[in-house]
Amino acid sequence: MASLRDQLSGLVYSTEHGDICPQCREPREACRCAEQADAARLADLDGIVRIRRETSGRKGKGVTTISGVPLAEKDLKELAKALKKRCGTGGALKDGVIEIQGDHRDTLKSELERQGFKVKLAGG
Repeated sequence: MASLRDQLSGLVYSTEHGDICPQCREPREACRCAEQADAARLADLDGIVRIRRETSGRKGKGVTTISGVPLAEKDLKELAKALKKRCGTGGALKDGVIEIQGDHRDTLKSELERQGFKVKLAGG
């Protein structure tokens, strides 16, 4: 790990290349950090999509979370949009986890199985 001085003294802008990525020190146009992070996330998955209902830290409001979907970030956004539309509610995509407002586990399970994913209901 780099020292604090090295972390704080990194180049963030160059007149030749413009913005510089702080992690790989490449110009933003040539940066591959997001692709590498997405590839690492996909490598850690076991191929099973898990659907669970969560209320923790949400002031009692329940959301249905879908994790473990083996798709790239762009395709994951499209899937999240389609699932939100199917349920007729809002939601979000955070760190590879799709959050759908409300308890829609059965609807989401049937929709994901129809699309060919192996699905498990997790949690209580």
